[in-house]
This record gives sequence, C-alpha cells and structure tokens, in this order.
Amino acid sequence: MAHAYIVDAVRTAGGKRGGKLAGVHPVDLGAAVFDAIAARNDFDTSKIDDVITGCVSQGGQQTMDLGRNAVLASNLPDSIPAVTIDRQCGSSQQAMMFAAQAVMSGTQDIVLASGIESMTRVPMGSVATLFIKEGLGHYKSERLEEKFPGIMFSQFAGAEMIVQKHGFTKDDLDAFALESHRRAKAATEAGRFQREIVGLEIDTPEGRAMHLVDEGIRFDATLEGIAGVKILQEGGSITAASSSQICDGASAALIVSEQALKDHGLTPRARIHHISVTAGDPVIMLEEPLFATEKALKKAGMKIGDIDAYEVNEAFAPVPLAWLKYLGADHARLNVHGGAIALGHPLGASGTKLMATLLGVLDATGGKYGLQTMCEGGGQANVTIIERL
Repeated sequence: MAHAYIVDAVRTAGGKRGGKLAGVHPVDLGAAVFDAIAARNDFDTSKIDDVITGCVSQGGQQTMDLGRNAVLASNLPDSIPAVTIDRQCGSSQQAMMFAAQAVMSGTQDIVLASGIESMTRVPMGSVATLFIKEGLGHYKSERLEEKFPGIMFSQFAGAEMIVQKHGFTKDDLDAFALESHRRAKAATEAGRFQREIVGLEIDTPEGRAMHLVDEGIRFDATLEGIAGVKILQEGGSITAASSSQICDGASAALIVSEQALKDHGLTPRARIHHISVTAGDPVIMLEEPLFATEKALKKAGMKIGDIDAYEVNEAFAPVPLAWLKYLGADHARLNVHGGAIALGHPLGASGTKLMATLLGVLDATGGKYGLQTMCEGGGQANVTIIERL
C-alpha cells in the first residue's frame, strides 16, 4: 500500500471564550490556516484534491458546509471541493485519517485536513439545545432510549466515572492541571510553538495586533490557585481548572502521496505509520483512548516504549492520567508542550491542532515516533502514529 505523508501542520493560537478570537468568524478562522498552508509550501494549490474539515457544533455560523465556505473565503482556488465531518472531539483527527486513506488508496494525491471551531460564536451543545427548545425533537430516539433507559450521555459524568474507576484523587487531577500550564508556559517562552502557530490580526483595545500566544495559559499558575476552583459536580473531583478550556481556533495539515512529493518538490515532515479508530462504552465514554491505543500498538507491531512522544487530549485530567496508568507510559513523554487544560480544546479543531504540536515536540526532542489519541463522544477514539522524517 502507498504511504501518506504530512508536509505541514499549523494552528491558530487558542482564544478563550469571549476572548481575543471572539471577533473572528469561524469561516475566516479556517481561511487563515488554509492560507498559511498555501503560503508556507511552494506548490500549485489548484492541485489540492479535497479539503476535509472537522467541526462538532455545525450550527449557525458553522453550517452550510463550513469547510467549503472557508475555502471560498481563503486564497485557495474556488475549484477545490470541501466536506465537513463530525466525529465529535476527534473530528479533525478523523479528517487527517480520511485524507491519509484517500492518499494511501491512490485515489487522491493532495488533501488538506483541517478543523474549525468557534466555541464563543457557536456554544458547545447549542445545536442540540436550540432544536429542543423549539420543539423540534431530541437526538435520543426511542430505540436508543430502549437500549440506554434514563441515561443522558454526559462527558462530565464519564470523566467522574474514570476518576472513581482508576482511583484518582482531586489532588492528582489538580497536580496534573498545574503541570499542563507549566509545560505550556515553558514551551511558549522557549519559542516551541512558533513554527506551528499562524498569526491572526485582531482588534484589541490598543488597536490592531497579532494574536500569537495561546490565551488560556496561566503563566502564574499555582497549585493553591488550581486547588481552590469550585468542583463542577457535587461529590465529584473535577473542576474547571482540571478540565480542557473552552476555546476558539482552527488548524490544518497537508497530507500528500509520494508522487505529490516528487511532482511538487515538497519535503515531508512525517510519514503516517498507522491509523485506527475504535468504539466502546458510550456511558463512561471518555475511557476509549486506553483500549484504542492498546489495539493500535498491537496492529502496528509496536510497544508503548517505542513511541517517543504522545499527545493525549486533556479533555479532563483523569483521561490522560488513566491512559498513562493503563499503558504504563512515561509521563515525561506525554503532552510535552502542555495540553488542552492550558492550551484549550477547540473541539473539532483539536485533531489537526494536536498533530501540529506533536510534530513540534518530535522536532524539539529528536524523537522518531509520535502517537496521538483523544476521547470522543459516543465512546470513540482515534489513534494516529507517525514517523518523523
């Protein structure tokens, strides 16, 4: 089977809810990362076969095929098609995997995988709640209710279940959250994000400025401050401080065939070594990355010790903590430049966002293999293993 290569991956710096990117339409967020890919890589963009865009909250400003609208708003040729997909938080990681499958099958040579999510402009869950309020029905059908009677699928409840199942304490979660901010701070101050971040010109009280630094990082974070944040659920352990930050952002990755590398003189940063997606318990929901990673490593003929860096999305602190415990993985190799607790989790944009960061970590550490996974609604998980070139 043919190989698929990652030529480049970029992301916007995260914007907090109502923060620095609140004034940017999600279509324009997408257009900005598309333009960056085109500007940074010298090739004929009319040869892009397709654009695959992940987005979770496909309502309001993020409807009518968001990816296609971002193409039309960008400097890319209008002749490039696009499709918008939803695998919940793994949407743009799935976009990369669909792109890789297209390239590996030989049906396409250049695919732009991407993700866009403005959680300020299209709030999380709004695409369900607005329809419910208007009397247009609920996503839970009669047959689904029969299988899961009285259960409202909840990521918050699932995260607390993981805390209990794996024996974590609130202190464990708070310490992990602090580490996320400290690592993100160190990476920012060392310039580790410079290659992956696309600068956006935004309006500020002081005038126009470039947004280049992730807005959610608490550069002065302390354990005492994190520990003092209110618990989200009575009797629980998780707080907003040990959860991923609501975030606005976009990201993109250029996936190409070996023939495209030769035809366009492109230099690959990595080869996609393995891709897989699995599903499990939709109630505990967020635990699937543990089992998905175990299966992916087995299929790839690898062990966790063969992987030099891992990006496990910090939807909630217990998810990567449980992943580390279950797989016996090295904490020093996990989310080396910080994770979503500090950097934000722009839902559908997080997949290609994490890939941009994973490539940067491998470059900084000289690592060869990197693994990316994240928990997703419905008890699903994607796993991507790459080889840095």
